[in-house]
Amino acid sequence: MRVLIQLRPSVDLITAVADPAVPVASADVAGHLPGIVLDHSFAPVAVPKSVPPVRVTEELTYSPEPADATVVVRGEIGDDDIAGYVSQLSAARGVTGVFADPHIQTILTCGGTPAVGNWHDVETLLRHGELAAAGLDGTSVALAIVDTGINVARVEQVRGGEVTIDKARSWNPPGVTGTAGEFPVDHGTMCAFDALIAAPKAALIDIPVLRSTRQGGTTMDGLLSDALAAYAHLRTVLTDQPAVSRALVISNSWGSFSPKWDFPVGQPGNYSDNPSHPFNVIVGSVESAGADILFAAGNCGRDCPDERCAYKERPIGGANSHPGVLAVGGVDTAGIRVGYSSQGPGRLTARKPDICAYTHFLGSTAFGATEPDTGTSAACPVAAGLVAAIRTEWSATELPPARLRALLQRTATAQAGGYNYDYGYGVVDTAALLAELKRTGTRA
Repeated sequence: MRVLIQLRPSVDLITAVADPAVPVASADVAGHLPGIVLDHSFAPVAVPKSVPPVRVTEELTYSPEPADATVVVRGEIGDDDIAGYVSQLSAARGVTGVFADPHIQTILTCGGTPAVGNWHDVETLLRHGELAAAGLDGTSVALAIVDTGINVARVEQVRGGEVTIDKARSWNPPGVTGTAGEFPVDHGTMCAFDALIAAPKAALIDIPVLRSTRQGGTTMDGLLSDALAAYAHLRTVLTDQPAVSRALVISNSWGSFSPKWDFPVGQPGNYSDNPSHPFNVIVGSVESAGADILFAAGNCGRDCPDERCAYKERPIGGANSHPGVLAVGGVDTAGIRVGYSSQGPGRLTARKPDICAYTHFLGSTAFGATEPDTGTSAACPVAAGLVAAIRTEWSATELPPARLRALLQRTATAQAGGYNYDYGYGVVDTAALLAELKRTGTRA
């Protein structure tokens, strides 16, 4: 079983790991740990320390200082006595935690029903004309698609216009070959297309973490450790931006489908329900530094769940339910929740999903000329595109991610009775969002 090992080496070594210009090997950090085969292809990742709030009204903060941070490496333990290996590792000098490294997969719909509307209908619903008239088109906004890789040529062909790919700030996991924007047409191309509906001028950052190199897996498997390393890269992308114009939106249309891929709930290394898992911590730290992070709520809705869904209840877990992300459910272009959209409550945060956005429309044609863009996999980048459009004028410094999430929640078209676990706070409403931004005096 793959695991993540969290260690606290010397401050000098943590400083070196945190510096992208300094190569550090896993063995330099972990040495010779008992009962594990280290993955030397995985570069160690520095993870900030989460600092609990002093008062209930304050938010969690994160300290990236080397004196506080830890380092995560990846390895594999035997499947015959997982508890014994974890216990042995946990007792080793310098080890502060052993965590699950579950498979992650693209979130697909159960399918079988035709498209409801097309992407031009979604443009209309997102008030594309009003956004364009206000100059909110995503110009100079970095929009990261964490998925299977993007095929820019296909996106341009279907959209009928030029697409910007930021190759310099794109990133491949270890062992993944290919050039940003030139990957095969797949799930990531669909996500990129859908994100550009509201923000056609955004600069796409291609992060193909779901192009797995895991032996024995399918081509659609990924590993959470690769996503962990990707977020360390994105944190550098973010902090390299001038604070006055900081704008990084991260779209994630994936999640973990089965508790069998995870440690048991309550075990300290668990991912789904554990805010201290390194990936949940790094997601919180990147959000705290100013990134807008959106996750698909998942396709485990009670009406029509994906066949891979193995959670008997509360399928929105791990980072998809993190308090610092916007978890996005799916509605069709008529505003009706699609049957496969996962319902809350979430595992890390009860009030998930946060909002719903549009899906199941004819858009990218990534899977065939008549195949709709489906799942909360499509809804998530649709919402991410709207966030990127807003960031054209409002930097993360001026309008912090937490405040923008609150605005999206407050202005969504709610169901009768307000928040519920089917629709969250409601369906995203661009006109109400823009009006609220003007009403509250936030500068455009």
